[in-house]
Amino acid sequence: MSGGAVTYDLEIEGMTCASCASRIEKRLNRMEGVAATVNYATEKAHVQVESGIAVDDLISEVVRTGYAAALPREAESAEVDPSYRRLRLRLLVAAVLAIPVIALAMAEPLQFPGWQWASLILATPVVTWAAWPFHRAAFLNARHRAVTMDTLISVGVGAAYLWSLYALFFGTAGMWGMTHPFRFTIERGDGLGSIYLEVAAGVTMFLLLGRFLEQRSKRRAGAALRALGELGAKDVSVLRDGREERVPLERLQVGDVFVVRPGEKIATDGIVREGSSAVDASMLTGESIPVEVRPGDSVTGATVNVGGRLLVSATRVGADTQLARMARLVEEAQSGKAEAQRLADRLSAVFVPIVFAISAVTLVVWLLIGGGAAAAFTAAVAVLIIACPCALGLATPMALLVGTGRGAQLGVLIKGPEVLESTRRVDTIVLDKTGTVTTGRMTLVEVIVADGEDATEVLRHAAAVEEASEHPIAQAIVRGATERIGDLPAVHDFRSIAGRGVTGVVESHAVIAGRPSLLEDWALSLDGMLATAFDSAEADARTAVAVAWDGRVRGVLVVADQVKPTSADAIAALRTLGLRPVLLTGDNERAARSIADAVGIDEVRAGVLPEGKVDVVTALQARGAVVAMVGDGVNDAAALAQSDLGIAMGTGTDAAIEASDLTLVRGDLWGAVDSIRLARRTLGTIRGNLFWALAYNVAAIPLAALGLLNPMLAGAAMAFSSVFVVLNSLRLRRFRSAAGETVR
Repeated sequence: MSGGAVTYDLEIEGMTCASCASRIEKRLNRMEGVAATVNYATEKAHVQVESGIAVDDLISEVVRTGYAAALPREAESAEVDPSYRRLRLRLLVAAVLAIPVIALAMAEPLQFPGWQWASLILATPVVTWAAWPFHRAAFLNARHRAVTMDTLISVGVGAAYLWSLYALFFGTAGMWGMTHPFRFTIERGDGLGSIYLEVAAGVTMFLLLGRFLEQRSKRRAGAALRALGELGAKDVSVLRDGREERVPLERLQVGDVFVVRPGEKIATDGIVREGSSAVDASMLTGESIPVEVRPGDSVTGATVNVGGRLLVSATRVGADTQLARMARLVEEAQSGKAEAQRLADRLSAVFVPIVFAISAVTLVVWLLIGGGAAAAFTAAVAVLIIACPCALGLATPMALLVGTGRGAQLGVLIKGPEVLESTRRVDTIVLDKTGTVTTGRMTLVEVIVADGEDATEVLRHAAAVEEASEHPIAQAIVRGATERIGDLPAVHDFRSIAGRGVTGVVESHAVIAGRPSLLEDWALSLDGMLATAFDSAEADARTAVAVAWDGRVRGVLVVADQVKPTSADAIAALRTLGLRPVLLTGDNERAARSIADAVGIDEVRAGVLPEGKVDVVTALQARGAVVAMVGDGVNDAAALAQSDLGIAMGTGTDAAIEASDLTLVRGDLWGAVDSIRLARRTLGTIRGNLFWALAYNVAAIPLAALGLLNPMLAGAAMAFSSVFVVLNSLRLRRFRSAAGETVR
């Protein structure tokens, strides 16, 4: 593509499998000057075109391929999305009409005179209107000389329904008072006294259920980008001619100076022109310690000003901001998963052509041996009917439904079936430090006092003056003091010095709490044991606060992000599952190694900038590792999406949660252990379901081809295979958390 290339993102409707995405991609790439990639998972086409090619030409080409395309619309929730609502309506109608048809066919006492005609009336809307998505997909596949699971579903449902019509109008099945006796026998017949309406309606209902569950999962794929977009400010106070003017964020331009008050989000990336404050960047960086900013320092959009008033000059707006770049990273990483196909789709690629071949051979052989046209067509159609993948279509969504439901009870949210395959192959787990291995919340961990000082008094005076500050470090000291000694004395003449500390009068003592530079203003300095303790804490990436009053340095308070009490045991359990843990952090090597040693991690990636997390994951993948990533910040979102298995802490940001494959509601690493165990157990259940669903087909197809398949025995076998899939899936409800137990 030349420098004049234009990029479009199109939303595609009508894709039912990965082959649809491949077909659209090939069709677009045949156009001169077009380079396209189509993502089945997100239902989007990313297209680069030479200037001069209109987006309407691209849309027309997609329409000629048999699908619908449009420029991206305003993000919709699944509940208001028209295609989702149509599918839900089809499923509800199919269930209401198909269940009576199945009951009438399988229970002879319910077969009143004329029951077969009532079944026809109930089944017709199911087979035609409710099953229309399968028929449409089969037609499109036929136009492009391809067969998929949709083809087999459409042909099987159609064959069952059309043969039932033939038997009702031209055979003996339509006779008044006819019943279907339920017998476990194998016998040859011409099929003219049997109807298969329960097969046609039941298959449609069960497969619509599977399609509905898949659609609901896919509709959540874009929520990560929406969560990122919602992080930013919606409007901003711009300084114009010396006055503040509140304007929508879209009207902010590079060079504009805007006001950020305490507690407000910074509207966009910029440089501080006036004022100093602490900026909470945890929503973007995941790091709990606020960053002190002064004139000349850079700030990032969507971070929060927790201190004083700032004047900021905008340097990047709109699509150029760091937040927007993160959104693009998430989208690109998600697009990289487009090649992952559903397990049932891969099976159908082999299974469907074989079934059609067996049916055709059955028809020809019966005609050649003189078996008669009726017997030949009965056997051929029976092959298609018995092969119709009722249990196969139910195998994945049923296990997924039970597995995800049980996971939700245990605080583990599984996004979709692709996740399950990832867990089986994962051999490396990357753990973001802050908020994942550690609590992500500042805590008072140590009180060090000078000789002759009382630790309780030092903490009491320091906490009293810090109580008037909103700074997170100050609040950590106050929480620690309140827990240890209870109520605090009042403070007078409080003063906060941005980036250095606080002063105030407590019980007639002029108390100073802050950096050594603040003590120097009062002709005080740290020395001896206190200086060593202060330097040691800073070297370990902990925060130290010096405390002094009445002309003497009294002690040092150390505040730090603490390791979660469950982290060490959970990481040991992850090793038992065959995973190699890697700690990822922006801290220095010494601080990172201290945390890693505490929880039993050997491999550390320290000093990693927020934008470098994707690079760490990519580098591990390039070495052949299959990587799971656990994180909780917006800066983790792209890395979570890039990893083979993204696991987000539910206590983290929405963007990280939506970009992940698994979400841990309770926010500790035992959730990661449970999520991987549950996902692997669910995948094993799906594989067992698929095996028995196919085993049923493999065993029954030869009987159908030989003309020995009693229709009621076929119906019973199909019902049994579906019941087996349901019961096998329900076993997942007995899954238990590994916390405190031996991991298997």
